This record gives sequence, C-alpha cells and structure tokens, in this order.
Amino acid sequence: MVFRQLGKTDIYVSRIGLGTVKIGRNQAVKYPAPFQLPSEQQVRELLEHALARGLNLFDTAPAYGDSEARIATFVGQHRKRIVLSTKAGETFADGQSSYDFSPAAVLASANASLRRLNTEFLDILLLHSDGRDVQNICSALPALCQLKSQGKVRAVGISAKTSEGVLAAMREKLDVVMAPFSLTNQALGPALAEAHHAGLGVIAIKGLQSGLLAGKVEEAVQFVLNRPFIDSLVIGTINREHLEIDVRPGEPLPAANLR
Repeated sequence: MVFRQLGKTDIYVSRIGLGTVKIGRNQAVKYPAPFQLPSEQQVRELLEHALARGLNLFDTAPAYGDSEARIATFVGQHRKRIVLSTKAGETFADGQSSYDFSPAAVLASANASLRRLNTEFLDILLLHSDGRDVQNICSALPALCQLKSQGKVRAVGISAKTSEGVLAAMREKLDVVMAPFSLTNQALGPALAEAHHAGLGVIAIKGLQSGLLAGKVEEAVQFVLNRPFIDSLVIGTINREHLEIDVRPGEPLPAANLR
C-alpha cells in the first residue's frame, strides 16, 4: 500500500481507508440492501485484515451507532500504526440524526469520542455536516482551534456536502476536507482540486456509491485514486474483498506519522 501526506499535516495516510459505519449502524442508512451488523469476531477479523493489507486510515463517527466503542480495543492494540478519524456535530438515536455545531457541543463530542475510543488524541476530527457546510464551519471553528491547541486533535476539517463548504474549509485554513467523489458523482471535483492545491488534505468517500458500484469495485476505486487531488478513499464496508484493491507496491510509513 502506498501512503500520501495529508495536505500540510505531518500525517501520512494509506490511499485506501476503512469506513466503519457498517460496524455500528444498520438503521436509516442509504445502502441498496439491508445488512446485519457483524459479530465481535467479524469486526476484529475485518480490522486486522485491513491493517495487514496496509490500510492505516480508520474512519468512524459518533453517528455510526456503536462503531467507536466496537473498534476501541483494536485501536488501543495498534494505536501507533493507525490514523484515527472521527467526527463531531451529528448524533444518531432512535432512528434519527440530530445536529449541533456549537462550540460547546463540538468540544463535548470530541471528548466523548476520546473516552469511547480509549485514546489520548484523535488524528483527524471532522465536522459531520448536515449540508449547511459554511454555517457549520463558522459555528464550530473556535472549538476546532481549541482542540488542536490542547493537543487532543492533530488535524481538523469537515466532511462536506457542498462546493461552498469545501472552499470555506480552504478559506478558514482547516487541515482536511472529506467529501463524496466517484465515477458517477464528480460534482465536487473542481472545489476539491482547488482545496488540495491550497494545501488541504482531501479524503474521498462514497467511491462505490454506497454499494451501487460494488459490481466494479476496482474500476471505481482506481478512477478516484487516479485523480491527483485525492489523497485517500475511505470505503465503508464489512466486505473484505472490497479492500483487496492493489494500489502499488508498499512504501514505508514515514516516521512523522507516529506520535
């Protein structure tokens, strides 16, 4: 697996990352077919397989049900090898999402994630946007700056849904932007390219269109990773075969990635 520096940070991420929504939540999700949550053994085997394949980016969120708690033991066992990304701003309970991007809520969410994940710091913290990206950034920015200054978070950004949000992340000098980009959805490409040129790390999601492109995984993944402005593609899956894409022969992980 090859690694890329994430923007101007000292974090290096694998070109493919593992999204863990399906580990903790199967309600109100936009997948074409229903699925059962994996067992504890299946979770452990999936995470270990991903790490063995060279993936070091693991993405989770409080809104992913029990995902943070379910990966915590694995995170603790392999913390120095993992780039841990989680989010703030969205919670999910009783089948519905709710959003709060106030500084107090973002601080409380980050501290709760630190406890659930049993770690002293988060490598990446992203705002889990509700689509009002610019407003979300303006509201949460003081909390994001505080978390970085306290050493609780290494890099901050937004999981954006709009071009305006991507460009706002650039203007406010955030570190990372995550956004949907795929073979069939390239709408945010120009904004992501501009943000990457400005020095932000760019992480793509929904590269398989929530499973709709599962029949041509390799083509879909390679299309995304061939865009020079994409540093990593997070694949939200519990299917080990989706992680078998060969990117290029392995490269050593830079020492700067270890904290």
